[in-house]
Amino acid sequence: MKSPRKVLLVAPLLLLLPFHTSASAAHDDQPGARPSKGHTCVGCVLVVSVIKQLAQVHNSTVQASMERLCSYLPEKLFLKATCYLAVRTFGPDIIKLLSADMNADVVCHTLEFCHQGPGQALCHLYPLPKEAWKVTLEKARQIVKRSPTLKYPRGGADICSLPFLAKICQKIKRTITNSVPFRDVDSDNYSVSPTLRGYHWRGRDCNDSDKMAYPGRRPDRWDEHRDSNCNGIWGVDPKDGIPYEKKFCEGSEPRGIVLLGDSAGAHFHIPLEWITASQMSLKSFFNLPTALTDELDWPQLSGATGFLNATSGIKENSIYLHLRKRNRCNHRDYQNISKNGASSQNLETFIESLSRNPLLDQPAIVIYAMIGNDVCNGKSDPVPEMTTPEQFYSKVMETLKYLNARLPNGSHVILYGLPDGTFLWDHLHSRHHPLGQLNGDVTYGQLYTFLSCLQVSPCHGWMTANETLRTLTSQRAALLSNTLKKIATSQKFTSFHLYYVDFDFQEIIKKWQKRGGQPWQLLEPVDGFHPNEVALLLLADDLWDKVRLQWPQVLGKENPFNAQIEQVFGDQGGH
Repeated sequence: MKSPRKVLLVAPLLLLLPFHTSASAAHDDQPGARPSKGHTCVGCVLVVSVIKQLAQVHNSTVQASMERLCSYLPEKLFLKATCYLAVRTFGPDIIKLLSADMNADVVCHTLEFCHQGPGQALCHLYPLPKEAWKVTLEKARQIVKRSPTLKYPRGGADICSLPFLAKICQKIKRTITNSVPFRDVDSDNYSVSPTLRGYHWRGRDCNDSDKMAYPGRRPDRWDEHRDSNCNGIWGVDPKDGIPYEKKFCEGSEPRGIVLLGDSAGAHFHIPLEWITASQMSLKSFFNLPTALTDELDWPQLSGATGFLNATSGIKENSIYLHLRKRNRCNHRDYQNISKNGASSQNLETFIESLSRNPLLDQPAIVIYAMIGNDVCNGKSDPVPEMTTPEQFYSKVMETLKYLNARLPNGSHVILYGLPDGTFLWDHLHSRHHPLGQLNGDVTYGQLYTFLSCLQVSPCHGWMTANETLRTLTSQRAALLSNTLKKIATSQKFTSFHLYYVDFDFQEIIKKWQKRGGQPWQLLEPVDGFHPNEVALLLLADDLWDKVRLQWPQVLGKENPFNAQIEQVFGDQGGH
C-alpha cells in the first residue's frame, strides 16, 4: 500500500520542495537540504493549535474546524486538495486526541511528528499537563494505539525521485539554490514572471526573447527604436528628432540598487492571519501560493528593493523607490540578491546571480547587509558556530574582490553593520505570541525556548532567557561590525567606492516611539525575530538620509526632466 504521507508530499510540489522555510541557517546548511525533524515538529504543533483554536472560536467540532481550515486554502498548488487529504489521513486521530483534551504538544508527540530521544530534553510550546508527561503521553498513545497512520514514516519522502517530477524539481531547485529566475527565456537573469526569483526580486524584463534588453544596461543607440534598458523611455521626440533617452537621461547619472542580503533583506514574513484563528477567513490565504513560490519572502515590499505601496500605510519608501523618484531613468533597475539563511560564509554560493556587466551596464549601489546569520544559529551552544572576525574579514574581502571584477566603474558599495539583537528578548519575551493570545497560554519566551530546544531557533543567541548568552552574541556582532568598518576605511577598489553604515535599530525604535508606537510593533509577530515591513522601511529611510547627507555622490543627480518623463511615458510600463 502506498503511504498517504507520500501522497501528501507529492501533491503540493512547490510547498514541499526542500527549500528553507526557516529564515535562518547555520553555516553548514546547504540549499536543498530537507527540513529537519525540529521543523516538522514546529509545523505540527502550529497546525494542531490552529485547528483547536478554530473549533473554540466557532464553537464547532474538531472535524468541522479541520474542514473549515481546508476551505480557506486556495486551489493553487493543490493546497486545498492536500489539506482535505491530510484531514482524511490524520483527522480521526487528531479528533480523538483533542476531544480527550490533549494539547498540541501531546498530539504531535503521540502522532510522532515530535520526538524526544534518549537523554534529550522534552520540547514543548504549551505549559506541561497537570499529570506527569509520561502518564499523559501513555494515555494519548492508548487512544490511538490501533491507528493505521502510526505505521507511516514522518520523515517524508524525496518526491523529486519520482520520474515525472525529476526535471521540474531540478529546475526549481536550481532557481532557489542559485537565486535565478525560473522563467527566463533569453537567459539574461531577468523575467516576466513575478515569483520563483522573477520580478519580485529584480526588475521586470521588457523583452524576454532578447538577452541584450534588460533593466540596468546603458541604452543601445539611445533606444531610438526599442527599450533596451527596460526603463520605459524610448523612441524619438517628433518635435526635434532627439531620442527621448538622450534628452531625458544623458548626464543624469543613472544607477541601480543591488542588495546582498539575508532573510531580513528579502523580507521574510508569515502573515498574522495565517495562524490566528479569530482572524481567519476565505481571504486569509489568497497570497499563500505567491508567498510559497517566493520562499516566504516578500522582496516586492522590502526596505531595499520594494516597489509596491507599503501595506502598513506608512509614508516611507524603499531605497529603490527613493532612487527612482530622484531619477526616473532608474526605473526597474533593482536586484534583491538575498536568501533565507545567508551569511558572509555562504554568499559565494549565490552571488553569481548578480547581473551586472562592467562594460554594458550602468553603475550600481550595492548594499552588503548580512545582518544576522554570522552570529545567529539554532545550536544548543551557538557561540562556537558564530563567525569569527578573521573568518568574516576573509569572506567579506572575497565578496568585495568579486564585486570589483563585476561592477561598472563609478559604482558604490555600502557595508551595513550588524544589530544589537538584545531588543528581541527585552521587548517581546513577556508578551503573548499570536498562538497564545486566545487563551493566554503562550508567550514569546515560551516560543523561543521551544525553538531552541528543537535546535531550530533562528537565533538562539538572542532569543534566550540567558542574559550572558545574549551579551556574548551582541559582543560578537559588534566585533563583526567593527571588522566591516575597518575594511571600509582601509581598502580601496577600482570599480567602486566603499562606505560603512551602522545598523542602529535603537535609533529606529526612538523614532517610532516619537510617533506613539511601541518597540514590539517593529518585529514580525509570528516568528518574533525579523524586522517587519514598518521597521524595514524606517531603516531604509534612515539609510537614505544618512547617505544623502554624508555622501550625496552615491545617489547621483536629481533629474530635472522627471516631470517630463512622467508626462510622456506615464508609469513607464509599471513594475
